[in-house]
Amino acid sequence: MKNQFHLPVRMVGLVCVAAFAAASAAADEAVLKEFLARQIVSSDVVMAQVESFCEDRVRRMPEVTSVKKWEKYAKRLRRDVLEKVVLRGRAAKWAKAKTKIEWLETLDGGEGYSIKQLRYEALPGLWIPALLYEPDGLSSKAPVVMNVNGHDGKGKAAPYKQIRCINQAKRGILALNVEWLGMGQLSLPNFKHYRMNQLDLCGTSGLAPFYLSMKRGLDVLLSHKFADPKRVGVTGLSGGGWQTITISSLDTRVTLTNPVAGYSSYITRAHNHSDLGDSEQTPTDLAMVADYTHLTALLAPRAALLTYNKKDDCCFASDHALPPLLDAAEPIFKLYGKAESLRWHINEDPGTHNFDLDNRQALYRLFADHFFPGADCAVKEIECADEVRTADDLNIEIPADNTDFNKLALHLSSELPRDAELPSTGKKAKQWRRKKVKLLNDIVRAQVYRVQAEQAGKESKGAIQATFWKLQLDDVWTLPAVELSTDKSKATAIVVADEGYAGQTANIEKLLENGYRVLALDPFYVGQSKIPSRDYLFALLVAGVGDRPLGLQASQLAAVARWLCTDRKLGPVTLAACGDQFSLSALVAAALEEDAIERVELTGALGSLKEVIERNDSVDKKPVLFCFGLLEHFDIRQLVAMVAPRQVRFVAPCERAKEELKDLKAWYATLGSQFDPLQ
Repeated sequence: MKNQFHLPVRMVGLVCVAAFAAASAAADEAVLKEFLARQIVSSDVVMAQVESFCEDRVRRMPEVTSVKKWEKYAKRLRRDVLEKVVLRGRAAKWAKAKTKIEWLETLDGGEGYSIKQLRYEALPGLWIPALLYEPDGLSSKAPVVMNVNGHDGKGKAAPYKQIRCINQAKRGILALNVEWLGMGQLSLPNFKHYRMNQLDLCGTSGLAPFYLSMKRGLDVLLSHKFADPKRVGVTGLSGGGWQTITISSLDTRVTLTNPVAGYSSYITRAHNHSDLGDSEQTPTDLAMVADYTHLTALLAPRAALLTYNKKDDCCFASDHALPPLLDAAEPIFKLYGKAESLRWHINEDPGTHNFDLDNRQALYRLFADHFFPGADCAVKEIECADEVRTADDLNIEIPADNTDFNKLALHLSSELPRDAELPSTGKKAKQWRRKKVKLLNDIVRAQVYRVQAEQAGKESKGAIQATFWKLQLDDVWTLPAVELSTDKSKATAIVVADEGYAGQTANIEKLLENGYRVLALDPFYVGQSKIPSRDYLFALLVAGVGDRPLGLQASQLAAVARWLCTDRKLGPVTLAACGDQFSLSALVAAALEEDAIERVELTGALGSLKEVIERNDSVDKKPVLFCFGLLEHFDIRQLVAMVAPRQVRFVAPCERAKEELKDLKAWYATLGSQFDPLQ
């Protein structure tokens, strides 16, 4: 039976053409996916290069031959760490505030002590709950110890910590049990440690609340009428070990210190990834000023016990963490003739991440020798398990409006960026741009890399030609790139994306259709250049050694653009970036590289850096966005203005971009260009 449905001959031809075009497009898409999936750089190379990059930039211990020279060096080092790392920006003002203490209820303790509840201000508006374990019947000066805790959700109520404080009180020691930001009663979303970097973005140290919480804790202890300023101790496990080394090295009021499984050298961490710590443990720029080896040496000649665990299942296992610290500190203690003041203890039972009985008794031995020399002071722990209280028992009221990282950052960002207005004339704009380029260079720590290209393969399928490249940047980085072209390719575009170029098939296909040669590139941190182990912690370490993930990406983009433009003689390029992180990196690259980048196209870009804070982003999710001090001087609007009169086009701009950037059409007109970035 004949089919009764007939198409005109012309319609049949059109259907055939359409079917052929669809088949051809599908074939091209499949070819592109295949080319973009090709492995060019191995994860082993990526890992080795980021390890080497970080290790090479860590400051080394100096050789010191006398106490006088060391003390001069130590004084300057403490000042530099505080001024250049800890108390930058508004934090310097916070540090000058008077310590406020509010004493609350007194709880009956066990035999020989009571527990006083209190809260104190770490910085204006940020209250820390704490407990003071006070020995009964004090009538003369007594030792004081600040007990800090690590990443334990129970916080100050953790049983092992209560037992330690009770034992101190029963030995005649004033023991302060402080809550840590993000733990116990402060276990709140906006105290998540990775959100401290919101303050960094504003040019104020996110480390400051941590440091000031410790400093004020010492203030609380030393304000007690029976506090002996010559016998002041600090101790804690894990993150508490980090707190212990930090405050003990920088605050010379501390005379005895016992960090437990809490830190290692940055050089050690680069190769032992379990040691890579949270934002506060890897603060921006610390490693270029001082490594933890320096901080350990700064303990000299005071009493120090470094406790590590043999089989630590978390971090800082004794075999790799302890030796470099001793190598750095022992010569300094010997200069003072105080070699015996530096002790270490390796726990083998249970040997895991702990501050259990064996480690606590090592601490009590330290107390006996340095707080009560010559006295008959027990080293064995006093049994007190039945005196451990519930978290509810130890709960302390905190003001409902207690500030946090996000509130602080929102307040800081409301005044930023500084000097935000754009010049009124084209003549003034040139001078403005020169000034801003220098400032932006400094903020993102931009580098000028030279590209050496190694061809890793070449292939053609259908209409698409592909060349696979290993791009060597100054023997520091090896970046994978796929160059794609057709017979129609004239102009050149670099394609980058937050998720790597492998997912950019549709975007690349469109660019090829529009006559572009496309270089699909995976710079630092994405795609084939993604760090295979603890990637965001290495991003923190990159900032910790004095560089910036944003600056690395922007510098790599600029270098590859210069290679295409100058070495390959392909002319200035278009940067096509997808995602809020690479949109920012592309803007920075274009602002700094005026000659090799002629146009920028952004998909998924922010309208303002303030969105990072308003969305309450954390550095573990989007590390590139948290460049220290960027928002203090630049927002998206100023960066686009720096690129102009070259075109910056926002593809499907978000509502925030439409609001924040609506006057940039007039800015382009001021520079003699009829262009609107939002159209």
